[in-house]
Amino acid sequence: MKKLGHLNRDIARVLAGMGHTDSLAIADCGLPIPEGVECIDLSLKLGTPDFFDVLDSVLDDFKVERAVFATEALTQNANVAARMSQLAAAGIQTADVSHEAFKRLCGEAKAVIRTGECSPYANVILHSGVIF
Repeated sequence: MKKLGHLNRDIARVLAGMGHTDSLAIADCGLPIPEGVECIDLSLKLGTPDFFDVLDSVLDDFKVERAVFATEALTQNANVAARMSQLAAAGIQTADVSHEAFKRLCGEAKAVIRTGECSPYANVILHSGVIF
């Protein structure tokens, strides 16, 4: 559920429409977007905006109950693995699934926010919590 305000009107609209357990993905520029899932494309060039800037912006405006990462990120992207640990320490449930399973789960997301991130497995699926 939406918490504050977001400048990107497409992200704000999607966040405002989220209900408990609905999901939203934030993806690097290489993740395939499943057909039928809205893509909010923020990518400008390789690396811009980066995954973490977009994730932080969404976390500031969105109550997250659970975050799902690709298992491969734990061994192939130390920065994403560290963020997963930080989210868990902040009380957000975290899980990891194979990258193939992650791509299938993106098909259930309300939207995928595509960043310019170009490091491996810099993707997360965020599940909405409730603000009460």
